[in-house]
Amino acid sequence: MLFDKIFFKFIIAGVLNTIVGAGIMFILYNIAGFGYWPSSAANYIFGGIFSFFLNKYWTFQVKTWSLFMVISFILTIAVSYFIAYGISKPLINHLLINNDLYIRENIALASGMILFTGINYILQRLVVFKKKD
Repeated sequence: MLFDKIFFKFIIAGVLNTIVGAGIMFILYNIAGFGYWPSSAANYIFGGIFSFFLNKYWTFQVKTWSLFMVISFILTIAVSYFIAYGISKPLINHLLINNDLYIRENIALASGMILFTGINYILQRLVVFKKKD
């Protein structure tokens, strides 16, 4: 079952991770002048390390280590990132074509985070931290 106690712990971990990662992303984009891709990537590079340990030990309560786990975690983050942000930017640009680029990209960054969360949860639960029955 995908929507159980683990799901809600994943959401709580995601909220904590999002506060830090989104802060980095929006500061880099809006204040430091970084572009869409570098700003959103920084979110997941810095947040990915925090997320791995929090989800491994708290959310999914996995005590073992393996190279497969680390590599599959990195790959799920990358796949989730490119799918989410690759869909979000062109979709928001199309839907909000009459709005300023700055507004469109900020909305695309926020919607990309939401899409990323859903994709990443499914991949982490079913691949990275899958319980062996």
